[in-house]
Amino acid sequence: MPLHRVVALVTPPQSPFELACASEVFGTAPPDEPLRYDFRVCAEHPGPLPTGAGYAMLVESGLSALREADTVVVPGLQPPDAPVSPDVVEALRDAHRRGARIAAICTGAFVLARAGLLDGRRATTHWRSADRLAAAFPEVRVDPDVLFVDHGDVATSAGTGAGIDLCLHLVRSDHGAAYASGIARRMVLPPHREGSQLQYAVRPAPPGTDASLAPLLEWAAARLGADLSLDRLAERAGLSGRTLSRRFAEQLGTTPGQWVLARRLDAARILLERTDLPVEAVATHVGLASAVNLRRRFRERLGTTPGAYRRTFGET
Repeated sequence: MPLHRVVALVTPPQSPFELACASEVFGTAPPDEPLRYDFRVCAEHPGPLPTGAGYAMLVESGLSALREADTVVVPGLQPPDAPVSPDVVEALRDAHRRGARIAAICTGAFVLARAGLLDGRRATTHWRSADRLAAAFPEVRVDPDVLFVDHGDVATSAGTGAGIDLCLHLVRSDHGAAYASGIARRMVLPPHREGSQLQYAVRPAPPGTDASLAPLLEWAAARLGADLSLDRLAERAGLSGRTLSRRFAEQLGTTPGQWVLARRLDAARILLERTDLPVEAVATHVGLASAVNLRRRFRERLGTTPGAYRRTFGET
C-alpha cells in the first residue's frame, strides 16, 4: 500500500506543539503495524522559521510540496488575524481542487477561511478565537462547542489539544478504530475524547469540586458486556443517579448512557476489524444485546452497517 502523504504547512511564528500534534499521529505507527503515512513539513519560504518557543526550526520544503500531498495540515496561525500571503492561499486552493484533504488545527481555521475553503460550511477553532472567526468571516458557520468538524475534504479542530483528536479521527476514518487506537495508546492518550471544548472555556467556578470520574470510567470500560445502567453506575460510584448525571455533563459534556454507548461502539468496531466473530456475538460481547440493536446503533452513529464496516476495515 503506498504511503498517504501528509504535509504540514507552517507559518511563523509556528507553535511547536500544534505541529507536533500532527507529527506524532501521522509520523508514527502502532506497535507491530506498518507505517501508513509519510509526514513532511513545508513553508512559503524554506529555511529557518521562527517558532513561538523562541527558537527557529529548519524547513526544507516550499509550497511545491503541497502539489503531492494527500492531506494538508495547517497548524495554528498566530495571531489569528495575521495576514496570509496570496501564494499560500492559492497553494491551498490548488491542493483542495486537486483532491487533497485540508485540515486545520486550532487557529489554522483562519487560514482556511481566507482561502474560502470554509464558505457556507460549519467549522470550529479555539473557543477564545471563535467570535473573532465568526466576525471576520460571516459566511462561515462557526461552532464553538465541538472538538472538531470534518466534512471529508475539509476539517477543522478546536484548541491545540483538539488537534490530536482531529488527527486521530482522520486516521480512524482512513484505517479503522484499531489502528487509530494503537497510535493513541502509544501516545498514552484516549483514542476518542468525549464532550466539547466548551468544558475547557473559562467560566465561574462551581461551589464545590467534583471528584474525578476516572476510576468509574475505567471500571465501566472493562465491563462493557455487563449491566451499565445509570443505577448500576451510580451504585458503583456511591452517588445518586441525578448527581452522577450532573457530573458527567460537567466533566464530559455527555450523559452516562451516551458515554457507555460510545465505548461499546468503539469496542464493537475493534472486534469487527480484528476478529471473525458473528455480528450477534460482537453485539453480545460489548453489551448491545442483539445484532439488530448493534446494526441500528451503527447506522445512527456511523452511517453504515457492521457488515459494511468489517468489509472496509476487517483484517481477517
